[in-house]
Amino acid sequence: MSFQAYLDNIEDKTGLTPREFITLAHEKGFDDPSTKAGVIVDWLKADFDLGRGHAMALVHVIKNGEKIDAKHVGTGTMHSDASDTLWLDGKLKRSR
Repeated sequence: MSFQAYLDNIEDKTGLTPREFITLAHEKGFDDPSTKAGVIVDWLKADFDLGRGHAMALVHVIKNGEKIDAKHVGTGTMHSDASDTLWLDGKLKRSR
């Protein structure tokens, strides 16, 4: 599953876009660089019933924004993404 597919699945499950999760995390202070991933994972499990893999995808966007490493782009593998920029504003708003 690509990184973007993880984010899309989270949106399907929770009804929230990645950008909305970034806002919620900011409100809780979880975007602070000193916040450990485990704290965010625990919050996402407790409040949204997200598993570790999906939660870690959100940890990345909360801590690092929309960019991913180019080594994961266009590889043709199962985890390959089409772009080094993730779409955070919801599946319905993404131009195809």
